[in-house]
Order: sequence, then C-alpha cells, then structure tokens
Amino acid sequence: MSGTEENLNEMLMIRRKKLQELKENGIDPFVVEKYDYTHHSTLIHDNFEELEEKTVSIAGRIMSRRGHGKVSFMDLQDSKGRIQIFIRMDTIGKDDYEKLGLLDMGDIIGVQGEVFRTRSGEISIRAKKIKLLTKSLQILPEKFHGLKDQDLRYRQRYVDLIVNPEVKETFVLRSKIIKAVREYLDKRDFLEVDTPILNTVAGGANARPFITHHNSLDIDMYLRIANELYLKRLIVGGFEKVYEMGRMFRNEGMSHKHNPEFTNIELYQAYADYEDMMVLTEELIAYVAEKTLGSPKINYQGKEIDLTPPWRRLSMIDAIKEYVGVDFNTIETDEEAINVAKEKGLEVEPGMRRGHIISEMFEEFCEEFLVQPTFITHHPVEVSPLAKRNPDDPRLTNRFEAFINTWEIANAFSELNDPIDQKQRFAEQSKQRDAGDVEAHMMDMDFVNALEVGLPPTGGLGIGIDRLIIILTNQPSIRDVILFPTMKPIHEED
Repeated sequence: MSGTEENLNEMLMIRRKKLQELKENGIDPFVVEKYDYTHHSTLIHDNFEELEEKTVSIAGRIMSRRGHGKVSFMDLQDSKGRIQIFIRMDTIGKDDYEKLGLLDMGDIIGVQGEVFRTRSGEISIRAKKIKLLTKSLQILPEKFHGLKDQDLRYRQRYVDLIVNPEVKETFVLRSKIIKAVREYLDKRDFLEVDTPILNTVAGGANARPFITHHNSLDIDMYLRIANELYLKRLIVGGFEKVYEMGRMFRNEGMSHKHNPEFTNIELYQAYADYEDMMVLTEELIAYVAEKTLGSPKINYQGKEIDLTPPWRRLSMIDAIKEYVGVDFNTIETDEEAINVAKEKGLEVEPGMRRGHIISEMFEEFCEEFLVQPTFITHHPVEVSPLAKRNPDDPRLTNRFEAFINTWEIANAFSELNDPIDQKQRFAEQSKQRDAGDVEAHMMDMDFVNALEVGLPPTGGLGIGIDRLIIILTNQPSIRDVILFPTMKPIHEED
C-alpha cells in the first residue's frame, strides 16, 4: 500500500471515529428527516440590503473551514451557490463551538443566523444555531485541483457536481433546452405521446438493437432503436401532429458523439412533406438557441456558427460533386459506381450498389465541410427504407439530414406510405440482415398492415437531442451532457 493510500485510509477512519463520537454525544446525523430553510445563498447575495441583520435559515454542504481561536469561518454551498458562515464561540455557546471540530468538509449542515457584511466586505451569515444534517464519510477532492480525472468525473457525477459548479450549469441549461423544444412544438399544436420502449420488432432505423427476453411470453424483445413506426401508426389512427422525446438504445460503438443510451425526439405531421420538415427544423433550433442562449449565433469550441434560418440546402449528389469532384449524375450503373469508389480508396463490401456508394462517399469525404447549418437532401433509396421516392428520380428519396459542426443533428423525410413498396424494401432489408448485416431493418408486417389501412401524406423528423445540447452548451463530448453516461464497470473488492 502506498503512503497516499495509507493517509487516505487514515483520514476515512478519522471521519468514522468522529461519527462515533457524535453518536456518543447524542447526535446522529443520519436520523434527521428534514430541515426548514428560508433562503438560498444567491437570494441572500442578491437581496442583501433587504435582508441585512435579519434572521435566515440556510442548508448546504461545507466546502471549506478556517478558524481563529474563538472565531471560525465556513463556506457553505447549496444548490444555487456559496455563502460564508461566520461563527463566534460566544454566540453559539462554548459546547457547540467545540463540537465544530467534529465537522468536516463535505458535511451537510443547517445554519440559522443573521445576514451581515464582514469588515472585508463579504456578505455572510452570523451563525446562531448550526445543525448537522448529514455526515460525509468520504473525502472530497482537494480545493485547488478539484476532480480532474475525466473518467472519474463521469463515474462519480455526484462528486463532479459538488466540486465543479459549472457542470451543474450545463445540466440546468440542458433542462431549459429540452423545455424550449417542447414549448415550440406545443405552441404549434403537436401532441406529446408515449410509445413502447420494449419492442417485438426493432424498427424505425438501421441500427443494432439490445436484446432481452420476456420470461412470461417466452419471446426475445428489443429496446427500441427508434420510435418512428409507432408514431406513424398514430398518424394512421387519425392524429395529425404527434411527437415523442425519450431514450433510444443502440448496441453500437461509443465516441464523443455516441452513447448506447441517448435522447431523441421524433415528430410527425400529416399532410406535410420533407420541405415542411426543413422549415420546422431550422426554425425550431433557432428558437431554442434564442430562448436559452439569447441569440441564434453561437460559439462552439472556437467556431462561430449561425443558426439563423434559412439554412443552406444541398443534395447529396451535388455535395459529392462540390467536395469530391465526382458527378453521380453521369454514373448510371452499380459497376461504374464501384469502380469510382475503389479509385477513391473506399472499401467496397459485397452487395453494395450505386446508392450505397453515394452514401459512403458522402460520409467519408463531405461531412467534414458541413460546419455551418446545412440540409443534405435526396438520399439514395438503398439507405432510406422508410422514405418516399423522389418522383423525378426514383433511385433517390425525398429525405434530408441536417448537419451542424459536421455532425448529423436531424434526419427527416416525406414518409413512405405505399404499403407494397414498403414491404418490398423490408424484404430487401431482410436479405441484407440474413447476409450478416445486423443493422438492417427487420420485417414488420403489422406496420405494413397499418400502411394498407392508409397513412396520409406525412412529413417526419428526428432530432438527436444530446448532439444538439452538446453544441448549444459548448461541450466537447456527449458524456458531458448526459448525467450518467454508459461506463464499463470497475470491479473492486469489497
């Protein structure tokens, strides 16, 4: 055992001894059920003139301590901020003052006292009563270095929130962003609904699902990878505008913009198309930025990004022509496309067709240029199994993806409502699945049946909420905007 570990273990033991001593003195900090406080720290700071020399009660965590004989100071942190506590022996009594030695950084206390300003000008509370509410048996990270280990910050978010107050502000802003998204849609008569998280068919996207087993029914089930197919069933049933924001689950790789469990919103509007969804997307995101940040012009990691509508619109084929110099308008056959792909160094897998090559070439060579908000339109039908074909070129679909900071933020299309075409596309996806593509779409006959009942012309949109929040909060990783990101467990001995 290292000297540091020995010291830490000794400090932990000291805290437990203090807890025992407290109990021997009739103080058990774990039996306190409630504490009635009257103010938060920021309210006291903001209203000092009104509260000066008035009695307040406050509750929070001790973040620092310093003493000078018969006078002591503490910095108390509550959910809003910090405030200094001034303690005099002759004010709280000798016995209670001496018991302060049993308190540690991290302990949660309640303080009753008068608001005043010290000689140095700091707004403080002159303590009359101090009540220990919870004893901390762990050591908080040292004041000046904080919790710097990024991996540990994600694993122990509760400590991260205590010692890095700016982290809390990120999640407060996250909540405001989500609220603003709902506000925008609610004002436009969209109805928020709930659909199943446990599915018998993993549908609505090309992704690898998490598989579980229902014991009573003795069937495998899937955590949803998307909620698209259920929401479109509701449009069939007569709803005109619906949306759902919630968790999706994809058993895929992890990165700075991928977490297996993530928040997504999908919305559907009857009698609308993908162009209506483009307008809705740019207006919604600009509204959210204005509402939560005060401007549609933002800074992300040193890059100025203007979210003001209208955003640039560019077809996928034109993007490849602009950024790669390859014109797929002149490439008609699968063989020609494969040859061009090989010339450009793309890996060509068995079964790939012209549409797959277009999609792969765009992802490999074009996305990096899409820093400013851009709609990429008209994806090949091979990679768009749920989108309506473009009437001018049936090899393409009336679909778009919205890009900001080179990342796909949204995906939308005019929804395929031809049940015969949909069944054929599902069948093609099933072949790909049988050939080993674990992300290919499963056959969903009930959804085909719903389309046979009749889906009106419909525009649909999905937005990656976490990615949007990453950009609006100026954070480097999706783990910085998810309170408890997925982490590989660390196995420790008890």
